[in-house]
Amino acid sequence: MSEWTSGTPLRGVNTTVAHNARVWNFWLEGKDNYAVDREVGEHIQQMFPLIADVARADRGFLKRAVAHLAGEVGIRQFLDIGTGLPTADNTHQVAQQIAPESDIVYVDNDPLVLTHARALLTSSPLGRTDYVEADARHTDEILRAASRTLNFEQPIAVMLLGILNFIPETAQAAEVVHQLVRAIPSGSYVVISHPTTELDGEANREAMAFWNENATPPITARSGEDVAAFAHGLELLEPGLVSCARWRNPDASEPSVPQYGLVARKS
Repeated sequence: MSEWTSGTPLRGVNTTVAHNARVWNFWLEGKDNYAVDREVGEHIQQMFPLIADVARADRGFLKRAVAHLAGEVGIRQFLDIGTGLPTADNTHQVAQQIAPESDIVYVDNDPLVLTHARALLTSSPLGRTDYVEADARHTDEILRAASRTLNFEQPIAVMLLGILNFIPETAQAAEVVHQLVRAIPSGSYVVISHPTTELDGEANREAMAFWNENATPPITARSGEDVAAFAHGLELLEPGLVSCARWRNPDASEPSVPQYGLVARKS
């Protein structure tokens, strides 16, 4: 029995404070979470019942975006920053199911994600998958490490799903995106999802305040205008900036959620 399943805290993991990766895993009905994560997650669900739909919609957005980029567009390299805990339909699984030769680099700074890196590194024999332990704000470090696996002279899709909201200063979050965009060649793509109090998400405001008092890292919601500005100078793919649940989703019955999603191309 592993340390995790036996209930023994993993080295370097603080089990006294709820953490985003583990609470998100709880909302996705995963098992990689502790009692404190479930307690906070359940309380937020009572305050904001749509939160589990947000988590599922964000995962569905990832799947559709990666499938489009690997399939119709032909992207074969993905840099996934803010990976979180592995669940179903991870970036490498979606991409390599379509194109087994795809290369993927995951980036996160959570010790529990590092513990699960072996699961993330299970790759197609034709492709490569790597994991980089780094803070999303340390773009130089990320780019240097990612270059071991990815060829920055060929198009790359940079995945930034639910990560920019953990950078409280909007200008700094925008600079992170812009530094990454400067490093990738023409024909590359940026995929972003980000929580908001727009899109009928006003009830999310109180839940986020509770989160910031009881969990880590603190979260910042942003307007559609702010999120769109992250893709300044890039070409937005249709349907543009929308609820991530609505981005090229053929299932019209899926509820809209207060989480923006966009996919943009560098010309």
